[in-house]
Amino acid sequence: MDAVQDIAPPLVAHLIYRLDIGGLETLLVDTINSMAPGRYRHAVICLTDYTDFAGRITRPDVALYALHKPAGLALGTHADLFRLLRQLRPAVLHTYNLGTIEYAATAWAAGVPVRVHAEHGRDARDPQGINPKHNLLRRLVTPFIDRYVPVSRDLHAWLERVVRIPARKLQLIDNGVDTERFRASADAGAEPWQGDGAFVIGTVGRLQDVKDQATLVDAFALLRRQLPDEKLRLVLVGDGPLRARLETQLNTLGLQDCAILAGPRSDVAPVMRSFSLFALSSIAEGTPVTLLEAMASELPVVATAVGGIPDLVAPGVNGALAPARDAQALAAAIAPYVQDRALARRHGVAGRARVEQQYSMQAMLAAYVALYDELCQTKTTPRTPDKAKKAITPCAE
Repeated sequence: MDAVQDIAPPLVAHLIYRLDIGGLETLLVDTINSMAPGRYRHAVICLTDYTDFAGRITRPDVALYALHKPAGLALGTHADLFRLLRQLRPAVLHTYNLGTIEYAATAWAAGVPVRVHAEHGRDARDPQGINPKHNLLRRLVTPFIDRYVPVSRDLHAWLERVVRIPARKLQLIDNGVDTERFRASADAGAEPWQGDGAFVIGTVGRLQDVKDQATLVDAFALLRRQLPDEKLRLVLVGDGPLRARLETQLNTLGLQDCAILAGPRSDVAPVMRSFSLFALSSIAEGTPVTLLEAMASELPVVATAVGGIPDLVAPGVNGALAPARDAQALAAAIAPYVQDRALARRHGVAGRARVEQQYSMQAMLAAYVALYDELCQTKTTPRTPDKAKKAITPCAE
C-alpha cells in the first residue's frame, strides 16, 4: 500500500514560447496553481526565457526551464528539448500556439506518450489564420499531436475548415477565470485615475499590434469631442513595443491629462475594480482572458467582433460589439454606458452571471483533467504516430 501511495502523479510539461505578462501566460499560471496537486505535476519549459512573472507560480513543486532559443530555425533547440524531455519523462507535453507546435514531433521522438496542442489565438501578422506556410506546418505535425485544443468556437471552426485538422482530433475547451479573485467590490481601491465622478474606460493587455490600442485611443478622442460635459478617463494597462507610439499619439491628440499609460500590473483584479467599463480593440483573439476577468468583475464590456469575442459579449445584454479598426463605431458603442450608468451596472451584472455559468476556472480545470486522463489511459504505444512517419522541417519563428 505504501509503495502505491508513493507513486508520483503524472507530469505535464507545458511548452511556451516565453513566460511573461499576457493573457495566455496568466491562464497557464492559474491552471497550474489551481489544479489539484494529487492529479498531475507540472513543469514549464520556455523556448526562449521567462521574466519575474514566473514568480506568480505558487505551487512549490513546479520546475521551470529556459532553452534560450535564438531567432530562426534553431535546430539545436530541438536537441536541447529532446534531452530535457528524456530527463523529465513527462506523460504529457502541452504546447501553446504556433511558436511551439513543431516541437510535438520532438516530443514524439523523445518518447512522450501524449502530445496536446492548444490554440489560443492568432497574431497581427496573420489575424485570419490563412498563411499557407503556417497552416501547412500545422497539418504536417498533426500525426504527432493527439488532440488540438481551440479555446473558442471561432478557432475550432478555423482549425477544422481552413487548416483542415480532422474533427476527431479537435476538442473545444473554454477558457476559465477565477471568480473569487475577480469580482465586484464596494472597495474599488485608490488608483490615481479614480475620483471626481469620472467614467473610467480601461483596458488590460500587451501593447502590441494585435491588441490595436491605437484605435481605442482614437475612439476615446472622439468620445471627448462628442460628450464634452462628461468626465472621461482612459487607462491602458500593460507594456510592449507600441508604448512609445501610443504615448506620441496621446500627446498629439492632447489627451495626456486624461489618458494614462499605467504600465504592467501584477494586481489586475483590483485594477479591474477601478474601471467603469472595459474596452478591447483587438484585431484577432481567441477567448480573451482579460475580457472574462472584466466580466467577472461586473464591468460592462465593449469589444471588437473578432475571434471568440462574440461568444462572450451579447449585445444589449452584457456589452456591445464594434468592427475591428473602426474608432467611430467603437466610440458609438461606448457612449451609451457613459450617458447611462444604470445601464452599465445592469450589463455588468449580466456579464458576471454569464462567466459563472460557462467560463469558471473550475469548469476549465475539469475539462483539462478529463482530457489528460483520457489520453493517458488510452495511449499505450508512445513512439507510434497515428499516421505514417513524416520528416518535419521546423519553420522559422
